Amino acid sequence: MRTYPITEDDLHALVDGVLDDARRAEVEAYLAGQPAVATRVDAYRRQRAMLREALEPVAAEPVPPELNLARMIEDRRKPHRASWQVAAAVVVALGLGGGGGWWLHGQLRPAPVGIAALAQQAIESYAVFAPDHKRPVELRAADAATLVDWASARLGRPVTVPDLSSAGYRLMGGRLVPTAQGAAVLFMFDDDHGSRLVLLTRPMARERDTPMAHYVGQAMQAFTWATEGDGYSLVGSLPAGVLHPLADAVRRQMQRT
Repeated sequence: MRTYPITEDDLHALVDGVLDDARRAEVEAYLAGQPAVATRVDAYRRQRAMLREALEPVAAEPVPPELNLARMIEDRRKPHRASWQVAAAVVVALGLGGGGGWWLHGQLRPAPVGIAALAQQAIESYAVFAPDHKRPVELRAADAATLVDWASARLGRPVTVPDLSSAGYRLMGGRLVPTAQGAAVLFMFDDDHGSRLVLLTRPMARERDTPMAHYVGQAMQAFTWATEGDGYSLVGSLPAGVLHPLADAVRRQMQRT
């Protein structure tokens, strides 16, 4: 018998393998009786595995020479270098713990916020799910009504699926995607010729009304905007001149009356 309700945090902790034995048994017993939730947890596991595989080459990179501890200690003796700069660099080097922890590529950058964060999340989601030919979406287009109801409940607002059929793109389906700002819903479209589009949408805590902006990722790009607190980012590997009109079509459909 469960001692307290199963939460979303419990589900993610199960995926991350950090639950104690007793709580893991409770969560697994709960999932045995909730096939829809179990399917979602399986998707979390696949997403986690794909992210680990995608980021493994970065984690294996050697520490850059400028963060070599012996070199930093030598530089500390030089009068032109401020002691606080060396101390900060040493802390970073020690905290990263060698080559396996090197993630910063020689520079510390602030995390993006607002629609820039949404654009990055959409581009990352596209990179993970669009190339997947076995299960790119969690719920297929045939279950679009279920997906919309589920996403609307999780996002706390009505969710609408845009229609891009006039541009030759059919809805494949979608899934929920975790972000630092909470749940987002992902819709995926396909033109049946190998070209896929991803639309990621979530509520915005900041930049709630923002004009459309163009963001470029590796071999893909995004057009991202926010209207009345709802953020949208359409991502594809199409040229900007082709993707932009599609984003405009989505924006027109998403406008509230």
